Amino acid sequence: MFRGLIKNIFFDFDGVILDSVDCKTKAFRSMYEKYGNKIADEVEAYHIAHGGVSRFEKFKFWHKEYLGINLSDKELSELSYEFSSRVVDKVVASKEIEGSIDFIKQSSNQYKCWIITGTPTIEMKQIAQKLNIARYFLGIHGSPEKKKHWVDFLLNKHQLIPNETLFLGDATTDYEAALSGNLNFALRQAGYNKPFFENIDIPRFKTFYELNAMLNE
Repeated sequence: MFRGLIKNIFFDFDGVILDSVDCKTKAFRSMYEKYGNKIADEVEAYHIAHGGVSRFEKFKFWHKEYLGINLSDKELSELSYEFSSRVVDKVVASKEIEGSIDFIKQSSNQYKCWIITGTPTIEMKQIAQKLNIARYFLGIHGSPEKKKHWVDFLLNKHQLIPNETLFLGDATTDYEAALSGNLNFALRQAGYNKPFFENIDIPRFKTFYELNAMLNE
């Protein structure tokens, strides 16, 4: 199943720990509906196809490609703040992926765990604190740095062995980050990511009970 005995786990957050992808999709869409349904549809489709890409990159792309606007740093910061104000409470209130919180709590003594996400680092730390799970992770790392950066950073800083390290993700950015570090990867399977992984032979799980069984094989 995996190339080595797993000792380290990198967790993506949205769609892996909490079922929070949809609330972010709706928030992005709502921010662009004032420009018309066609643009809102394109924003939604792009977001789903590029899960795990930071909101900063998405806002810059959408404004430039769909609206012909090059965002200033100030405008980008304002959009990010608006998005955060729309979603943080909804993310915290999202249902957990079945078994995720118990798995994190029970496994913290068995595995070294980190979060690697497209969510801004400060915001992700706040969410983890509100969920009372921050203490189970050795580090929480998000944007503006990309996931590939954090994989390389953690492998080097902690001298982690790739064969002993597992990335849990639900998006192509997670899979690509795992490949970049030659890590094991397991897909948290959902309806929205099925088209992007149809022809890729990788371990898959829907609940953390399934993942736990895979790890104990």
